[in-house]
Amino acid sequence: MAELKTKKNTASPDAFLNTIKEEEKRKDAFAIVELMKKATKSEPKMWGSAIIGFGDSSYTLSNGKENPWFKMGFSPRKQNFALYLTGTKAENYSELVGKLGKYATSQEDNKGCLYIKKLADIDTKVLKELFASHAKVR
Repeated sequence: MAELKTKKNTASPDAFLNTIKEEEKRKDAFAIVELMKKATKSEPKMWGSAIIGFGDSSYTLSNGKENPWFKMGFSPRKQNFALYLTGTKAENYSELVGKLGKYATSQEDNKGCLYIKKLADIDTKVLKELFASHAKVR
């Protein structure tokens, strides 16, 4: 069986985020770190080369193997921010996402990924609430 490629490592999340050339995107990334840090009460850790995760969790594959993962995380991709709210969704998930503002998601993506271009496109109070609700169910 193939080994999990995306693993927690000792790379610096701050150093990674400081490589973002666009100033607004870099500021947004650091703001997302603070929101997730507060919601999970966990320090950011690098997972692979481009994901910042918060807290420790796991998921079980169809073959019964359990893989380590994070409670929530994000990746500042070129096109957008991928926000990973994996696992069980909060009861008020749909309601909060409906008030979030401009976002995208993939219908086949049952892993809870939201995609936003920038924080200015969304209601950060709702995002904060969404993160807090998600952190409680994980």
